[in-house]
Amino acid sequence: MILSQKTIHKTSFEKDKISEKPIRSIAKSVSWRVVGTMDTILISWLITDKLSIAFSIGTIELITKMILYFFHERVWNAIKWGK
Repeated sequence: MILSQKTIHKTSFEKDKISEKPIRSIAKSVSWRVVGTMDTILISWLITDKLSIAFSIGTIELITKMILYFFHERVWNAIKWGK
């Protein structure tokens, strides 16, 4: 049973590994970040009623979340669990 689960996991991993090219992952990351930032801008605009402040918040959020995500990935890369 354990052997078959490992075989299935390896097969699924290999299939997933070749199913998506890195450029697609990059495009998905950028598009998701745009959606997230637009959401932050909209919420900020609704709360402050000032578009300039909303865009300021959205810009800061975009930059800080990219930096935080980078370090988040680096920390997870150092964790052996699940590899």
